[in-house]
Amino acid sequence: MRAAFTLVLALAIALCLVAGAQAADKEVTLKGTITCAKCDLKVEKACATVIKVSEDGKDVVYYFDADSGKKNHKTICQEAKEGTVTGTVSEKDGKKTVKVSKVDFK
Repeated sequence: MRAAFTLVLALAIALCLVAGAQAADKEVTLKGTITCAKCDLKVEKACATVIKVSEDGKDVVYYFDADSGKKNHKTICQEAKEGTVTGTVSEKDGKKTVKVSKVDFK
């Protein structure tokens, strides 16, 4: 009986981990200000493309992945623009990153 309980518990934990991993791969749409982390926000020493969104009354900054950041940076470096970004969000070393699949400027 004890072995059966342990097996059921292990399967439940595995199911939760799989569900969490699938949720992390879900595409989201972020709406806010697309801008430069260095020139506008002054939080980096080098230019980086970011989107600043309001979540629960606080500003949250999502960094674009490297390829999308380079591709879209010229448009926003000297002038921030409102827009939406669709992509997969992750977090590493305390920074939120979005692997961009689509960018729309207003």
